[in-house]
Amino acid sequence: MSKSNAVVVTKARKKKTWKRIITYAFLVFVGFFMIYPLVWLFFSTFKTNTELFGKLSFFPETFTWEAFVNGWKGSGQYTYTTFYLNTFALVLPTVIVTVLSTGIVAYGFARFKFPCRGALFVLMISTLMLPDAVIIIPRYVVFNQLGWIDTYMPFWIPALFACYPFFIFMQMQFLRGIPRELDESACVDGCNPFMTYVRILFPLMKPAMFSVIIFQFLWRWNDYFNNLIYISSVKKYTLSLALKMSIDSQGAVTQWNQVLAMSFVSMIPPTLLFFFAQKYFVEGITTSGLKG
Repeated sequence: MSKSNAVVVTKARKKKTWKRIITYAFLVFVGFFMIYPLVWLFFSTFKTNTELFGKLSFFPETFTWEAFVNGWKGSGQYTYTTFYLNTFALVLPTVIVTVLSTGIVAYGFARFKFPCRGALFVLMISTLMLPDAVIIIPRYVVFNQLGWIDTYMPFWIPALFACYPFFIFMQMQFLRGIPRELDESACVDGCNPFMTYVRILFPLMKPAMFSVIIFQFLWRWNDYFNNLIYISSVKKYTLSLALKMSIDSQGAVTQWNQVLAMSFVSMIPPTLLFFFAQKYFVEGITTSGLKG
């Protein structure tokens, strides 16, 4: 390599290195502002009401876990252990049956031709345009007549019957990116359509399914409105309802450090889920738009 070419290569490498440094610096800068509310929330759990509303200091004057200990006691009758278990009892079955049911329906729309397929697909997608405020009253009336009020059935049963068209459509798009030759090969080997889905397509749909899991887990974990509508017993409250109850039950002076402490604790499971599954989540989102 001549001297002039070596100089050009060196300059190109330096330029590439500086671009990489600038890119990472920008990402760190943006990431700091995104994670700042979480850091502020954590340090605010150690502050008193006077510090929270009277001082602008980022760090508390003293570090004590009293807010977590007292906050975990909840209303006195029920602790946050109960509310945590209630939330998992509502969320986990809902997420599991959502993944199974919407995957089956997406498989049917993506791989089979049957009468009124187009009309049924349009009808399914059109339900996305219905505001929740329009269907909340009829849905409540139906669930009340079935005796499901003050239970978790209004969350489990719709998930069991794939009442989430967004997830169906997302998995359909992912399935369209999987070659049909795999289905044909499985058929030649003796698999029926159901076993083809279970043994061949289901393992390949892992990225899309992780996307469904993350979305559904976050939506159900953070849901307040539907929980408030369908759950009335304190012993069945989820974390979102318990946090609101903690504010209302403390009288005129709310100990905000305890509320913030329980808010921080309630954010741990969905945050961990997102960080551990973000690889599959990103892959599922990027590939769900592909078509075969």
